[in-house]
Amino acid sequence: MHYLRVFIPVLWSVLLLALPAAYAGTNPNDGVYTNSLTGKVVDKTSHTPLPGATVYLPDLHVGAAADAQGNYTIKNLPKGKFLVEVHYIGYAAYTETVVISGNTNKDFELSETLIEKNEVVITGVNLATSVKKTPTPISVIRRDYLDDNISTNIIDAIAKVPGVSQLSTGPAISKPFIRGLGYNRVVVVGDGIRQEGQQWGDEHGIEIDDYNVSRIEVLKGPSSLIYGSDALAGVVNIVPPAPLPLGKIKGNLDANYQTNSGLMAYHADIAGNNDGISWSAYVTQKQAHDYKNKYDGYVFDSRFNNTNYGAAIGINKQWGFSRLSFTSFNQHLGLVEGDRDSTGGFVKLVNDNGEEAEVPVTNSDHRSYSMTIPKQQINHQKIVWDNSLYLHNGSRIGLTLGYQLNQRREFGDVLEPTTPGLYLYLQTFNYGVKYYLPEMGGWQTTVGVNGMAQKNQNKGNEFLIPAYNLFDFGAFAVTSKTWNKLTLSGGLRFDTRTLTSKTLLLDENGQPAKIGDVKFEAFNRNFANVSGSAGISYEASDRVVLKLNAARGFRAPNIAELSANGVHEGTIKYEYGNQNLKPEVSTQADAGIEFNTQHISLTTSVFYNHISNFIFSRKLFNVEGTDSIPATDNEEGYAAFKYQQTNANLYGGEVMLDIHPHPIDWLHFENTFSYVRGRAVNGTDSTKNLPNIPASRWLSELKGTFKKIGKGPLKNAYIGVQMDLNFAQNDVFSAYETETPTAGYTLFNAGFGSDFVNKQNKTLFSLHFAVNNIGDVAYQNNLSRLKYAPVNEATGRAGVFNVGRNYSVKLSIPIDFK
Repeated sequence: MHYLRVFIPVLWSVLLLALPAAYAGTNPNDGVYTNSLTGKVVDKTSHTPLPGATVYLPDLHVGAAADAQGNYTIKNLPKGKFLVEVHYIGYAAYTETVVISGNTNKDFELSETLIEKNEVVITGVNLATSVKKTPTPISVIRRDYLDDNISTNIIDAIAKVPGVSQLSTGPAISKPFIRGLGYNRVVVVGDGIRQEGQQWGDEHGIEIDDYNVSRIEVLKGPSSLIYGSDALAGVVNIVPPAPLPLGKIKGNLDANYQTNSGLMAYHADIAGNNDGISWSAYVTQKQAHDYKNKYDGYVFDSRFNNTNYGAAIGINKQWGFSRLSFTSFNQHLGLVEGDRDSTGGFVKLVNDNGEEAEVPVTNSDHRSYSMTIPKQQINHQKIVWDNSLYLHNGSRIGLTLGYQLNQRREFGDVLEPTTPGLYLYLQTFNYGVKYYLPEMGGWQTTVGVNGMAQKNQNKGNEFLIPAYNLFDFGAFAVTSKTWNKLTLSGGLRFDTRTLTSKTLLLDENGQPAKIGDVKFEAFNRNFANVSGSAGISYEASDRVVLKLNAARGFRAPNIAELSANGVHEGTIKYEYGNQNLKPEVSTQADAGIEFNTQHISLTTSVFYNHISNFIFSRKLFNVEGTDSIPATDNEEGYAAFKYQQTNANLYGGEVMLDIHPHPIDWLHFENTFSYVRGRAVNGTDSTKNLPNIPASRWLSELKGTFKKIGKGPLKNAYIGVQMDLNFAQNDVFSAYETETPTAGYTLFNAGFGSDFVNKQNKTLFSLHFAVNNIGDVAYQNNLSRLKYAPVNEATGRAGVFNVGRNYSVKLSIPIDFK
């Protein structure tokens, strides 16, 4: 990675040059770093103190906990205007922008009204702000939502958010789709940097532990201003737990069991903060055997296991903060191919005295947690160093450096089960420097540069994509200003990407050689683009917020789209790239309205997105009009697909209606509806629809929440039932039988749970019970890749069906060290 030899010294120089300016203001007499924030947190109705309530400044990564009298103190703060977020269990989160200058006093009153609940902090944009003041559509999922619902991976956990869906290949593998767009069109951010792990692939998920999360922010629409290429559809920002307040040491123990696949998950974490030195560590272990449904029975090789761990250490002082984190995501998972015998039973390959043989799968095979062939191994290590320096003039410099190593191995040969066929070795260096200008005339402005350098190597004996080098550089400026109830925000960005690859020749044994058949041709592509956005948010009244935003983003073709040439095992297809592809350019407009009263909360959002040079994959036919099936000594029986382009329009929206009639506002009747339509501009009857467009969806939930039940041990209890109605999807890309229609289906889910407290009102543990698909409905989601598995000859049904009825129980035990 020769780019690193240039950029690491440059970024270090930026940091070192900033240090004198930062430390120039550390004289206690100059008043720059002697600022503090103090106050009291109380119940809005009774005005009683709320001991243990947390007061947190997201931009500064610092906070405090209220004492027994509800008082809090945060010292060593810079001057400026910052968003403050206040939390207390059983109360709605509250945020407010506070001007900090000298010894600033600010009291907070918390209540359970839904209007305040909508004031949720967002950290995936320029500076921390609130949903009301953000013109782009944003959804926030907090930790308690993840605890209340059944999920098997981090993307599965958010797939019920309006406008969000998942492209899945079994329970372990999910890709986020936002308003009909996924893969490299969605940027996933973890620990403050973009996650890089071969996002173009169908057959592996997002390499982030679903327990090491405090909340997830979903930004809908082009977000290229901050993240550059690939944020065409939006961003999924997965935020880890924040540093604890000073003087605190806490831990958690979690366990989850799910009946359908025998999933067992265990998690432990611990964190502390002593005199501004914060630290944390966690470990998660998860395993599952094959899942089952009414039509397929157990689905062979849908098992998986994870072992994830991580740690972080940071320091918050009067000059700013610095935090170093490390995470390791390690997953073994089966690759469902769906082969069956004439009776409809699944079959597997075995080593029969040195010969490959096919035998029926037994019930004990299905319930085994041991991995079998074919399988995949994913190892993703990530180190992130995040820094913020407070400068003398009230401005700040942020520096973020990250290194990721993604290793992906596929094992498909039962005669050599420990030798990977495909082995991709991807290294990524992320960098970013931001300068937060001091507030000028009410304008809050940030300028910066960020990007990544990437190197991919092939270390196996199969080759799907070539080895390559990639370098991204982007420069941006974003700004915002609030006039009373009107907030204006926007910015500009310039990006450039260089992608280079060398020729690969293979000998008669399919191995690299100096003379042989061409597997990959060398290429050098350069892409550049200017992105921009502008939007307004207007609080027309205490009840109504109006939003409008327009944005332009882009996405450079990924390495698979440009040059793939091989079997993509988990997707059950042979892929061909296209080196003539152009970048995608998106122009999108969003409009929305939020309406809140004592009885009703209504949110609506509509969008229109025009994409030039939309890239998609279609099936190839041979001259006889049948599937084009390439065959070599190692690869046979796979339909062939090739990438091509067209201009496209996507439009749709989301509606959320929450009815909470007063005085029984513990009862919520929440309904959400999502719709997206994707059309090719010049498409014919068979090519007019874009592929991988999710079906319309209506979610309806009746839920009761109870802060306290009598004088017993139950606190923050809930009980609810949910209807998940997925409409039929007949608007598919039917050309060349690339996609097939999907029937509609309706699922019913339910759940209940509570915290259990002692006489001092301290939480001893929490229990959550849930069941998904109560009626054990056999269904196929339109974005399930297993839908295209082989036909079951015994029943005539095509593909594999999704998970059947699934019961779940979760236990969480908080530990508070004194």
